Amino acid sequence: MGGRKQLLKYLSLDQKGKVLAEYVWIDAVGGVRSKTKTLFKPVTSVNELPEWNFDGSSTGQAPGDDSDVYIRPVAIFPDPFRQGDNILVLCETWGPDGTPNKFNFRHEAAKLMEAHAAQQFWFGIEQEYTLLDADGWPYGWPKGGFPGPQGPYYCGVGTGKVYCRDIVEAHYKACMYAGVLISGINAEVMPAQWEYQVGPCEGIEMGDHLWMSRFLLHRVAEEFGARISFSPKPVPGDWNGAGLHTNVSTAGTRAEGGMKHILAAMAKLEARHNEHIAVYGEGNEERLTGRHETGSIDKFSYGVADRGGSIRIPRQCAKEDKGYFEDRRPASNADPYQVTGIIVETLCGGA
Repeated sequence: MGGRKQLLKYLSLDQKGKVLAEYVWIDAVGGVRSKTKTLFKPVTSVNELPEWNFDGSSTGQAPGDDSDVYIRPVAIFPDPFRQGDNILVLCETWGPDGTPNKFNFRHEAAKLMEAHAAQQFWFGIEQEYTLLDADGWPYGWPKGGFPGPQGPYYCGVGTGKVYCRDIVEAHYKACMYAGVLISGINAEVMPAQWEYQVGPCEGIEMGDHLWMSRFLLHRVAEEFGARISFSPKPVPGDWNGAGLHTNVSTAGTRAEGGMKHILAAMAKLEARHNEHIAVYGEGNEERLTGRHETGSIDKFSYGVADRGGSIRIPRQCAKEDKGYFEDRRPASNADPYQVTGIIVETLCGGA
């Protein structure tokens, strides 16, 4: 805080042909970590990047007596903070024995996506989150108190209706610069809560872009002195929770008469409701209560234009007899690799 103006003059200094690569990975609790490596020339492919490692005992990903965890680059994004040829490098985590780290959910999801590539799964994810101040209270709320009831805040405009739009706009632009497929933003129902959308993305690209968008959100908020909460129920009581609504389509659902494929998917999703809930985020039982635009965690349901169901089929899709469906069950803190992976597994009957 306060040093951004001083930092700018250093960010523009000549790097003498070298490149800074920020290696980003997912830790044991669904957070992001990163560290920087100097490269001696610009790169255009992950195949040009070296494998690296970190101390997994400090991130909850390995024991202290065997602490090395390896990070393997899987995707590259331009770095909106350092700019130039500098890059952000999304990585998978691996053990020294050549097996995926137990918190590496991307590996299995990628195998599923590849096995069922012919289905042409497209995903679009709506990431809700809450902005907190340094004390952990929602930004703009009276200290230890509450704002007026929900109503004027959703897609709101004006002082007292929206908070932290500067952070939201900065994140939007950072994602665009980085090539993250961000497709929109809006203020959400609870004050200090926002949403952005990523997609459509095909297959494993969905998780890659969503995770990088989360990293960028934390980094942008850091410069403003704000904290990001992905808690599905950040404030108890009569306030909306936060979700990771996941929109899904296949070549079959998008084709003429695709509604029959959507309805067939509903039966498959209902049969594995509990398995999906198990990987749809921590603390989701506090959010999926059947109130505040959610379905009950204990019961699968779906309907056209029904935001109180487990699955919403958009009215336009029902009218056109093709399109996509929205899985409203995932919590805001869910891992997109696990979410998209189990959806492919369920709809395709396994790997």
